[in-house]
Amino acid sequence: MSDAGGTARWPRVAALRTPDALRARLEVLGRPLPCDDAALVAPDSPLARPLALGAMNGSARSAANRFVVQPMEGWDGTTDGRPTELTERRWRNFGRSGAGLVWGCEAVAVVEEGRANPHQLVLSATTAPDLARLRDALVAESSAQGVTPVVGLQLTHSGRWSRPTAVGRAPRIAFRHPLLDARAGVAGDAAVLSDAELDALVARFADAARLAQRAGFDFVDVKHCHGYLLHELLAARHRPGAYGGALLDERLRFLRATLAAVRAAAPGLGLAVRLSAFDLVPHRPAPAPPGASDGAPGPGEPEPHALPYDLAFGLDPQAPERIDLAEPIALLRELVRCGVRLINVTAGSPYYVPHVQRPALFPPSDGYAPPEDPLAGVARLLGAARALKAAVPDAVVVSSGWTYLQEFIPHVAQACVRDGWCDAVGFGRLVLSYPELPADVLAGRTPDRRRLCRTFSDCTTAPRNGMVSGCYPLDPFYRSRPERAALEELKHAAR
Repeated sequence: MSDAGGTARWPRVAALRTPDALRARLEVLGRPLPCDDAALVAPDSPLARPLALGAMNGSARSAANRFVVQPMEGWDGTTDGRPTELTERRWRNFGRSGAGLVWGCEAVAVVEEGRANPHQLVLSATTAPDLARLRDALVAESSAQGVTPVVGLQLTHSGRWSRPTAVGRAPRIAFRHPLLDARAGVAGDAAVLSDAELDALVARFADAARLAQRAGFDFVDVKHCHGYLLHELLAARHRPGAYGGALLDERLRFLRATLAAVRAAAPGLGLAVRLSAFDLVPHRPAPAPPGASDGAPGPGEPEPHALPYDLAFGLDPQAPERIDLAEPIALLRELVRCGVRLINVTAGSPYYVPHVQRPALFPPSDGYAPPEDPLAGVARLLGAARALKAAVPDAVVVSSGWTYLQEFIPHVAQACVRDGWCDAVGFGRLVLSYPELPADVLAGRTPDRRRLCRTFSDCTTAPRNGMVSGCYPLDPFYRSRPERAALEELKHAAR
Protein backbone atom coordinates (compact mmCIF):
# COMPACT_ATOMS: atom_id res chain seq x y z
CA MET A 1 0.00 0.00 0.00
CA SER A 2 1.19 3.55 -0.59
CA ASP A 3 -0.12 7.05 -0.39
CA ALA A 4 0.07 9.71 -3.10
CA GLY A 5 3.55 10.67 -1.97
CA GLY A 6 4.86 7.15 -2.42
CA THR A 7 5.66 6.63 1.26
CA ALA A 8 5.13 2.99 2.18
CA ARG A 9 2.42 2.38 4.74
CA TRP A 10 1.99 -0.78 6.76
CA PRO A 11 -0.61 -1.98 9.26
CA ARG A 12 0.16 -0.50 12.66
CA VAL A 13 0.92 -2.99 15.40
CA ALA A 14 -1.64 -1.26 17.63
CA ALA A 15 -4.31 -2.23 15.06
CA LEU A 16 -3.46 -5.92 15.46
CA ARG A 17 -5.65 -6.51 18.47
CA THR A 18 -4.90 -10.15 19.24
CA PRO A 19 -1.97 -12.57 19.10
CA ASP A 20 -3.82 -14.37 16.30
CA ALA A 21 -3.83 -11.14 14.28
CA LEU A 22 -0.09 -10.69 14.83
CA ARG A 23 0.61 -14.29 13.83
CA ALA A 24 -1.50 -13.86 10.70
CA ARG A 25 0.38 -10.72 9.70
CA LEU A 26 3.74 -12.42 10.23
CA GLU A 27 2.58 -15.35 8.09
CA VAL A 28 1.65 -12.93 5.30
CA LEU A 29 5.17 -11.51 5.52
CA GLY A 30 6.64 -15.01 5.46
CA ARG A 31 8.43 -14.36 8.74
CA PRO A 32 6.65 -16.28 11.52
CA LEU A 33 7.66 -15.78 15.12
CA PRO A 34 6.70 -17.78 18.19
CA CYS A 35 3.91 -15.97 20.02
CA ASP A 36 1.97 -17.12 23.08
CA ASP A 37 -1.71 -16.36 23.55
CA ALA A 38 -1.18 -15.11 27.09
CA ALA A 39 1.69 -13.50 28.96
CA LEU A 40 2.63 -15.61 31.97
CA VAL A 41 3.23 -14.18 35.41
CA ALA A 42 6.41 -14.81 37.40
CA PRO A 43 7.56 -17.33 38.51
CA ASP A 44 5.96 -19.33 35.67
CA SER A 45 7.14 -17.08 32.85
CA PRO A 46 10.40 -17.97 31.08
CA LEU A 47 11.21 -14.26 31.40
CA ALA A 48 11.39 -14.63 35.18
CA ARG A 49 14.08 -17.31 35.18
CA PRO A 50 17.57 -16.36 36.39
CA LEU A 51 20.30 -16.32 33.76
CA ALA A 52 23.82 -17.50 34.62
CA LEU A 53 26.40 -15.10 33.22
CA GLY A 54 29.67 -16.55 34.51
CA ALA A 55 32.34 -15.14 36.77
CA MET A 56 32.65 -11.39 37.13
CA ASN A 57 35.10 -9.71 39.49
CA GLY A 58 35.76 -12.91 41.35
CA SER A 59 32.26 -14.30 41.82
CA ALA A 60 29.69 -16.16 39.76
CA ARG A 61 26.96 -13.80 38.63
CA SER A 62 23.41 -14.37 37.43
CA ALA A 63 20.82 -11.95 36.12
CA ALA A 64 17.62 -12.13 38.17
CA ASN A 65 15.44 -12.34 35.03
CA ARG A 66 15.65 -12.31 31.24
CA PHE A 67 15.06 -8.59 30.68
CA VAL A 68 17.98 -6.41 29.57
CA VAL A 69 18.33 -2.64 29.28
CA GLN A 70 20.55 -1.86 26.31
CA PRO A 71 23.02 1.03 26.08
CA MET A 72 21.84 4.39 24.77
CA GLU A 73 23.37 7.81 24.31
CA GLY A 74 21.41 10.78 25.62
CA TRP A 75 23.46 13.56 24.01
CA ASP A 76 23.13 15.20 27.42
CA GLY A 77 26.59 15.06 29.00
CA THR A 78 28.87 18.03 29.49
CA THR A 79 31.36 19.08 26.84
CA ASP A 80 34.15 17.53 28.93
CA GLY A 81 32.41 14.15 29.03
CA ARG A 82 30.71 14.20 32.43
CA PRO A 83 27.10 13.24 33.18
CA THR A 84 24.40 15.81 33.92
CA GLU A 85 21.12 15.65 35.82
CA LEU A 86 19.45 14.42 32.63
CA THR A 87 21.97 11.59 32.40
CA GLU A 88 21.35 10.60 36.00
CA ARG A 89 17.58 10.66 35.47
CA ARG A 90 17.93 8.22 32.59
CA TRP A 91 20.20 5.88 34.57
CA ARG A 92 17.80 5.94 37.52
CA ASN A 93 15.05 4.93 35.11
CA PHE A 94 17.21 2.00 34.01
CA GLY A 95 17.28 0.95 37.66
CA ARG A 96 13.51 1.35 38.02
CA SER A 97 12.94 -1.01 35.11
CA GLY A 98 13.30 -4.18 37.16
CA ALA A 99 15.59 -5.66 34.47
CA GLY A 100 18.09 -8.19 35.77
CA LEU A 101 20.85 -7.06 33.41
CA VAL A 102 21.73 -3.49 32.48
CA TRP A 103 23.93 -3.85 29.42
CA GLY A 104 26.38 -1.06 29.08
CA CYS A 105 24.08 1.67 30.43
CA GLU A 106 25.57 4.11 27.96
CA ALA A 107 27.98 4.15 25.04
CA VAL A 108 31.02 5.79 26.67
CA ALA A 109 33.97 6.91 24.56
CA VAL A 110 37.45 5.74 25.54
CA VAL A 111 39.05 8.84 23.96
CA GLU A 112 37.60 12.30 23.42
CA GLU A 113 38.23 12.26 19.69
CA GLY A 114 36.14 9.07 19.46
CA ARG A 115 32.92 10.66 20.72
CA ALA A 116 29.83 10.35 18.52
CA ASN A 117 28.57 13.75 19.62
CA PRO A 118 29.93 16.69 21.63
CA HIS A 119 27.94 15.62 24.70
CA GLN A 120 28.79 11.92 24.80
CA LEU A 121 30.27 10.63 28.05
CA VAL A 122 34.00 9.91 28.16
CA LEU A 123 35.68 7.51 30.56
CA SER A 124 38.92 8.89 32.00
CA ALA A 125 40.57 9.17 35.40
CA THR A 126 38.79 12.51 35.76
CA THR A 127 35.28 11.31 34.90
CA ALA A 128 35.40 7.82 36.45
CA PRO A 129 34.09 9.01 39.87
CA ASP A 130 31.07 10.55 38.12
CA LEU A 131 30.31 7.25 36.39
CA ALA A 132 30.69 5.41 39.69
CA ARG A 133 28.03 7.71 41.18
CA LEU A 134 25.74 7.04 38.22
CA ARG A 135 26.09 3.30 38.77
CA ASP A 136 25.37 3.68 42.48
CA ALA A 137 22.21 5.69 41.69
CA LEU A 138 21.03 3.00 39.27
CA VAL A 139 21.65 0.19 41.73
CA ALA A 140 19.82 2.10 44.48
CA GLU A 141 16.75 2.40 42.25
CA SER A 142 16.95 -1.32 41.38
CA SER A 143 17.20 -2.27 45.03
CA ALA A 144 13.96 -0.44 45.67
CA GLN A 145 12.40 -2.79 43.08
CA GLY A 146 13.82 -5.82 44.89
CA VAL A 147 16.34 -6.53 42.11
CA THR A 148 20.13 -6.59 42.28
CA PRO A 149 21.13 -5.99 38.65
CA VAL A 150 24.28 -7.00 36.85
CA VAL A 151 25.58 -3.70 35.46
CA GLY A 152 28.05 -3.14 32.65
CA LEU A 153 29.50 -0.23 30.74
CA GLN A 154 29.81 -0.03 26.97
CA LEU A 155 33.19 1.16 25.72
CA THR A 156 33.35 2.67 22.25
CA HIS A 157 35.20 4.61 19.61
CA SER A 158 32.84 6.13 17.05
CA GLY A 159 35.30 5.94 14.19
CA ARG A 160 33.69 7.05 10.94
CA TRP A 161 30.88 8.73 12.86
CA SER A 162 33.03 10.65 15.34
CA ARG A 163 31.82 14.17 16.11
CA PRO A 164 33.64 15.30 19.25
CA THR A 165 32.86 19.01 18.81
CA ALA A 166 29.96 21.06 17.54
CA VAL A 167 31.82 22.25 14.45
CA GLY A 168 31.23 19.08 12.41
CA ARG A 169 32.29 15.50 11.99
CA ALA A 170 35.91 14.46 12.51
CA PRO A 171 35.89 10.92 11.13
CA ARG A 172 38.63 8.38 11.86
CA ILE A 173 38.11 5.30 9.78
CA ALA A 174 39.33 1.75 9.32
CA PHE A 175 39.31 1.93 5.51
CA ARG A 176 38.10 4.09 2.63
CA HIS A 177 34.50 3.30 1.66
CA PRO A 178 33.12 4.42 -1.72
CA LEU A 179 29.57 4.93 -0.40
CA LEU A 180 30.04 6.02 3.21
CA ASP A 181 32.99 8.41 2.89
CA ALA A 182 30.83 11.23 1.53
CA ARG A 183 28.16 10.72 4.18
CA ALA A 184 30.69 10.92 6.98
CA GLY A 185 32.68 13.81 5.54
CA VAL A 186 35.84 11.82 4.87
CA ALA A 187 38.08 14.13 2.88
CA GLY A 188 41.13 11.96 2.26
CA ASP A 189 43.44 9.18 3.37
CA ALA A 190 44.49 11.13 6.47
CA ALA A 191 41.27 10.00 8.15
CA VAL A 192 42.40 6.36 8.04
CA LEU A 193 43.81 5.31 11.40
CA SER A 194 47.32 3.91 11.18
CA ASP A 195 48.33 0.63 12.78
CA ALA A 196 50.28 2.61 15.37
CA GLU A 197 47.20 4.64 16.22
CA LEU A 198 45.16 1.45 16.59
CA ASP A 199 47.89 0.00 18.83
CA ALA A 200 47.55 3.06 21.06
CA LEU A 201 43.77 2.68 21.03
CA VAL A 202 44.08 -0.88 22.35
CA ALA A 203 45.81 0.59 25.39
CA ARG A 204 43.04 3.18 25.85
CA PHE A 205 40.37 0.46 25.88
CA ALA A 206 42.41 -1.33 28.53
CA ASP A 207 42.75 1.84 30.62
CA ALA A 208 39.01 2.46 30.38
CA ALA A 209 38.22 -1.11 31.44
CA ARG A 210 40.44 -0.76 34.50
CA LEU A 211 38.63 2.46 35.46
CA ALA A 212 35.23 0.83 34.91
CA GLN A 213 36.18 -2.04 37.20
CA ARG A 214 37.31 0.35 39.93
CA ALA A 215 34.03 2.26 39.51
CA GLY A 216 32.11 -0.90 40.41
CA PHE A 217 30.92 -2.16 37.04
CA ASP A 218 30.54 -5.92 36.66
CA PHE A 219 31.57 -6.05 33.00
CA VAL A 220 32.47 -3.96 29.99
CA ASP A 221 31.12 -4.29 26.47
CA VAL A 222 33.76 -3.87 23.79
CA LYS A 223 31.37 -2.38 21.24
CA HIS A 224 31.37 -3.92 17.73
CA CYS A 225 28.19 -2.59 16.20
CA HIS A 226 26.32 0.12 14.30
CA GLY A 227 29.08 1.20 11.95
CA TYR A 228 31.45 2.46 14.64
CA LEU A 229 35.17 1.78 14.49
CA LEU A 230 35.43 -1.75 15.88
CA HIS A 231 32.47 -2.89 13.81
CA GLU A 232 34.05 -1.38 10.71
CA LEU A 233 37.29 -3.24 11.37
CA LEU A 234 35.38 -6.52 10.98
CA ALA A 235 34.84 -5.58 7.31
CA ALA A 236 38.34 -4.19 6.66
CA ARG A 237 39.14 -6.62 3.83
CA HIS A 238 40.95 -3.96 1.83
CA ARG A 239 42.95 -2.46 4.70
CA PRO A 240 46.69 -3.14 4.48
CA GLY A 241 48.77 -3.87 7.54
CA ALA A 242 48.18 -5.78 10.74
CA TYR A 243 44.50 -5.01 11.27
CA GLY A 244 42.94 -5.81 7.91
CA GLY A 245 42.88 -8.51 5.29
CA ALA A 246 40.77 -10.90 3.26
CA LEU A 247 40.66 -13.51 6.03
CA LEU A 248 38.44 -13.07 9.08
CA ASP A 249 41.33 -14.16 11.27
CA GLU A 250 43.28 -11.12 10.06
CA ARG A 251 40.36 -8.78 10.75
CA LEU A 252 40.00 -10.10 14.31
CA ARG A 253 43.50 -9.02 15.40
CA PHE A 254 42.30 -5.76 16.93
CA LEU A 255 39.55 -7.53 18.88
CA ARG A 256 41.96 -10.17 20.19
CA ALA A 257 44.53 -7.56 21.16
CA THR A 258 41.91 -5.48 22.94
CA LEU A 259 40.48 -8.43 24.89
CA ALA A 260 43.98 -9.46 25.97
CA ALA A 261 44.85 -5.92 27.05
CA VAL A 262 41.60 -5.53 28.98
CA ARG A 263 42.18 -8.82 30.81
CA ALA A 264 45.68 -7.74 31.78
CA ALA A 265 44.53 -4.33 32.98
CA ALA A 266 41.36 -5.48 34.79
CA PRO A 267 41.71 -9.13 35.87
CA GLY A 268 38.38 -10.77 36.57
CA LEU A 269 36.24 -8.05 34.95
CA GLY A 270 33.42 -9.52 32.89
CA LEU A 271 33.66 -9.09 29.13
CA ALA A 272 30.89 -8.75 26.57
CA VAL A 273 30.45 -7.77 22.94
CA ARG A 274 27.49 -6.03 21.33
CA LEU A 275 27.69 -7.11 17.71
CA SER A 276 26.08 -5.99 14.48
CA ALA A 277 25.73 -9.52 13.17
CA PHE A 278 24.82 -8.43 9.63
CA ASP A 279 24.65 -5.32 7.51
CA LEU A 280 23.16 -4.11 4.24
CA VAL A 281 24.23 -1.77 1.47
CA PRO A 282 23.67 1.85 2.63
CA HIS A 283 20.17 3.09 1.84
CA ARG A 284 18.84 6.46 0.72
CA PRO A 285 15.30 7.79 0.16
CA ALA A 286 13.87 6.79 -3.18
CA PRO A 287 12.96 9.68 -5.48
CA ALA A 288 9.44 11.00 -4.94
CA PRO A 289 7.03 9.82 -7.65
CA PRO A 290 5.54 12.32 -10.11
CA GLY A 291 2.86 14.44 -8.49
CA ALA A 292 4.02 13.87 -4.91
CA SER A 293 3.67 17.01 -2.83
CA ASP A 294 3.57 16.01 0.82
CA GLY A 295 7.32 16.43 1.30
CA ALA A 296 7.61 13.16 3.23
CA PRO A 297 10.74 11.09 2.62
CA GLY A 298 10.38 8.26 0.16
CA PRO A 299 10.98 4.64 1.09
CA GLY A 300 14.58 3.60 1.45
CA GLU A 301 16.43 1.93 -1.37
CA PRO A 302 20.02 0.69 -1.69
CA GLU A 303 22.53 3.10 -3.13
CA PRO A 304 23.99 2.03 -6.48
CA HIS A 305 26.94 -0.23 -5.79
CA ALA A 306 29.44 -2.44 -7.57
CA LEU A 307 29.72 -6.20 -7.13
CA PRO A 308 31.20 -7.88 -5.29
CA TYR A 309 30.18 -5.67 -2.37
CA ASP A 310 32.80 -6.83 0.13
CA LEU A 311 32.70 -3.71 2.32
CA ALA A 312 30.42 -5.03 5.05
CA PHE A 313 30.24 -7.77 7.66
CA GLY A 314 27.63 -10.51 7.65
CA LEU A 315 26.32 -10.36 4.10
CA ASP A 316 26.96 -12.10 0.81
CA PRO A 317 29.35 -9.98 -1.30
CA GLN A 318 27.90 -11.36 -4.54
CA ALA A 319 24.29 -10.80 -3.44
CA PRO A 320 24.49 -8.13 -0.70
CA GLU A 321 20.74 -8.17 -0.15
CA ARG A 322 21.29 -11.61 1.41
CA ILE A 323 22.53 -12.09 4.98
CA ASP A 324 25.46 -14.47 5.39
CA LEU A 325 26.17 -15.40 9.00
CA ALA A 326 29.18 -17.63 8.36
CA GLU A 327 31.69 -15.04 9.58
CA PRO A 328 29.54 -13.81 12.51
CA ILE A 329 29.20 -17.42 13.68
CA ALA A 330 32.96 -17.91 13.37
CA LEU A 331 33.46 -14.71 15.38
CA LEU A 332 31.16 -15.94 18.14
CA ARG A 333 33.02 -19.22 18.33
CA GLU A 334 36.28 -17.30 18.66
CA LEU A 335 34.81 -15.09 21.39
CA VAL A 336 33.61 -18.10 23.38
CA ARG A 337 37.03 -19.71 22.92
CA CYS A 338 38.52 -16.52 24.38
CA GLY A 339 36.15 -16.69 27.35
CA VAL A 340 33.66 -14.03 26.16
CA ARG A 341 30.19 -15.59 26.31
CA LEU A 342 27.94 -12.56 26.72
CA ILE A 343 26.80 -11.42 23.26
CA ASN A 344 24.19 -8.80 22.39
CA VAL A 345 22.94 -9.26 18.82
CA THR A 346 22.00 -6.20 16.79
CA ALA A 347 22.52 -5.26 13.14
CA GLY A 348 23.35 -2.52 10.67
CA SER A 349 23.77 1.13 11.59
CA PRO A 350 21.45 4.03 12.43
CA TYR A 351 23.42 6.22 10.04
CA TYR A 352 22.86 4.35 6.79
CA VAL A 353 20.38 1.47 7.32
CA PRO A 354 18.20 2.54 10.28
CA HIS A 355 15.30 0.30 9.21
CA VAL A 356 17.61 -2.69 9.72
CA GLN A 357 19.05 -1.60 13.05
CA ARG A 358 15.88 -0.17 14.60
CA PRO A 359 12.60 -1.21 12.90
CA ALA A 360 10.21 1.75 13.06
CA LEU A 361 7.11 3.02 11.30
CA PHE A 362 8.15 6.69 11.42
CA PRO A 363 11.64 7.73 10.22
CA PRO A 364 13.87 10.33 11.88
CA SER A 365 14.18 13.70 10.17
CA ASP A 366 17.21 12.65 8.14
CA GLY A 367 15.96 9.17 7.33
CA TYR A 368 13.64 7.49 4.86
CA ALA A 369 10.28 5.77 5.05
CA PRO A 370 10.55 2.05 5.85
CA PRO A 371 10.98 0.01 2.67
CA GLU A 372 9.28 -2.95 4.35
CA ASP A 373 6.82 -3.67 7.12
CA PRO A 374 8.90 -3.03 10.26
CA LEU A 375 7.64 -6.38 11.58
CA ALA A 376 9.85 -7.96 8.92
CA GLY A 377 12.80 -6.11 10.39
CA VAL A 378 11.97 -7.37 13.87
CA ALA A 379 11.75 -10.94 12.60
CA ARG A 380 15.07 -10.56 10.78
CA LEU A 381 16.83 -9.43 13.96
CA LEU A 382 15.29 -12.15 16.09
CA GLY A 383 16.07 -14.73 13.42
CA ALA A 384 19.73 -13.73 13.44
CA ALA A 385 19.89 -14.11 17.23
CA ARG A 386 18.28 -17.52 16.89
CA ALA A 387 20.78 -18.64 14.25
CA LEU A 388 23.76 -17.49 16.31
CA LYS A 389 22.43 -19.14 19.47
CA ALA A 390 21.82 -22.41 17.62
CA ALA A 391 25.31 -22.38 16.10
CA VAL A 392 27.11 -21.38 19.32
CA PRO A 393 24.96 -22.68 22.19
CA ASP A 394 27.62 -21.83 24.80
CA ALA A 395 27.14 -18.12 24.07
CA VAL A 396 24.68 -16.15 26.22
CA VAL A 397 22.70 -14.37 23.51
CA VAL A 398 20.73 -11.19 24.18
CA SER A 399 18.41 -10.30 21.30
CA SER A 400 17.34 -6.81 20.25
CA GLY A 401 14.74 -5.19 18.00
CA TRP A 402 11.81 -5.76 20.36
CA THR A 403 10.34 -2.28 20.71
CA TYR A 404 8.23 -2.35 17.55
CA LEU A 405 6.26 -5.37 18.84
CA GLN A 406 4.63 -3.02 21.37
CA GLU A 407 1.66 -4.76 23.08
CA PHE A 408 2.92 -8.16 21.98
CA ILE A 409 6.37 -7.92 23.54
CA PRO A 410 5.54 -10.25 26.47
CA HIS A 411 3.78 -12.78 24.24
CA VAL A 412 6.65 -13.10 21.75
CA ALA A 413 9.50 -12.61 24.22
CA GLN A 414 8.52 -15.41 26.57
CA ALA A 415 7.96 -17.75 23.61
CA CYS A 416 11.37 -16.92 22.08
CA VAL A 417 13.17 -17.47 25.39
CA ARG A 418 11.29 -20.70 26.08
CA ASP A 419 11.95 -22.01 22.55
CA GLY A 420 15.67 -21.19 22.67
CA TRP A 421 15.76 -18.36 20.14
CA CYS A 422 17.72 -16.29 22.65
CA ASP A 423 18.62 -16.21 26.33
CA ALA A 424 17.32 -12.71 27.09
CA VAL A 425 15.46 -9.80 25.50
CA GLY A 426 17.00 -6.34 25.25
CA PHE A 427 15.21 -2.98 25.17
CA GLY A 428 16.60 0.36 24.08
CA ARG A 429 14.37 3.31 23.19
CA LEU A 430 11.33 1.65 24.80
CA VAL A 431 12.95 2.35 28.17
CA LEU A 432 12.81 6.09 27.44
CA SER A 433 8.99 6.08 27.37
CA TYR A 434 8.23 3.14 29.66
CA PRO A 435 11.13 2.06 31.88
CA GLU A 436 8.91 -0.03 34.17
CA LEU A 437 7.71 -2.42 31.46
CA PRO A 438 9.87 -5.38 32.67
CA ALA A 439 8.67 -4.90 36.26
CA ASP A 440 5.05 -4.68 35.11
CA VAL A 441 5.28 -7.83 32.98
CA LEU A 442 6.94 -9.83 35.74
CA ALA A 443 4.29 -8.68 38.22
CA GLY A 444 1.48 -9.78 35.91
CA ARG A 445 0.30 -6.26 35.15
CA THR A 446 -0.99 -5.51 31.67
CA PRO A 447 1.44 -3.16 29.93
CA ASP A 448 0.26 0.43 29.84
CA ARG A 449 -0.59 1.06 26.17
CA ARG A 450 -0.31 4.81 26.68
CA ARG A 451 3.41 4.52 27.44
CA LEU A 452 4.49 1.98 24.84
CA CYS A 453 6.94 3.38 22.31
CA ARG A 454 5.25 3.74 18.91
CA THR A 455 8.58 4.41 17.14
CA PHE A 456 7.94 8.06 16.33
CA SER A 457 11.76 8.47 16.23
CA ASP A 458 11.76 11.83 18.04
CA CYS A 459 14.45 10.40 20.32
CA THR A 460 16.66 10.30 17.20
CA THR A 461 15.43 13.39 15.37
CA ALA A 462 16.11 15.58 18.41
CA PRO A 463 19.84 14.80 18.81
CA ARG A 464 20.40 14.80 15.06
CA ASN A 465 19.39 18.45 15.34
CA GLY A 466 21.45 19.35 18.41
CA MET A 467 18.89 18.61 21.14
CA VAL A 468 19.03 16.14 24.03
CA SER A 469 17.48 12.73 23.42
CA GLY A 470 14.33 11.65 25.20
CA CYS A 471 10.77 10.51 24.53
CA TYR A 472 9.12 13.82 23.69
CA PRO A 473 5.72 12.35 22.71
CA LEU A 474 5.16 10.10 25.76
CA ASP A 475 7.38 11.12 28.68
CA PRO A 476 5.78 14.12 30.46
CA PHE A 477 9.21 15.27 31.58
CA TYR A 478 10.48 15.72 28.02
CA ARG A 479 7.09 16.78 26.71
CA SER A 480 7.30 19.85 28.97
CA ARG A 481 10.83 20.80 27.92
CA PRO A 482 11.37 23.73 25.51
CA GLU A 483 12.98 21.43 22.96
CA ARG A 484 9.63 19.88 22.21
CA ALA A 485 8.29 23.02 20.53
CA ALA A 486 11.46 23.34 18.46
CA LEU A 487 11.19 19.68 17.53
CA GLU A 488 7.60 20.06 16.36
CA GLU A 489 8.53 23.08 14.25
CA LEU A 490 11.38 21.15 12.69
CA LYS A 491 9.13 18.19 11.83
CA HIS A 492 6.46 20.49 10.42
CA ALA A 493 9.01 22.23 8.21
CA ALA A 494 10.24 18.84 6.96
CA ARG A 495 6.71 17.95 5.88
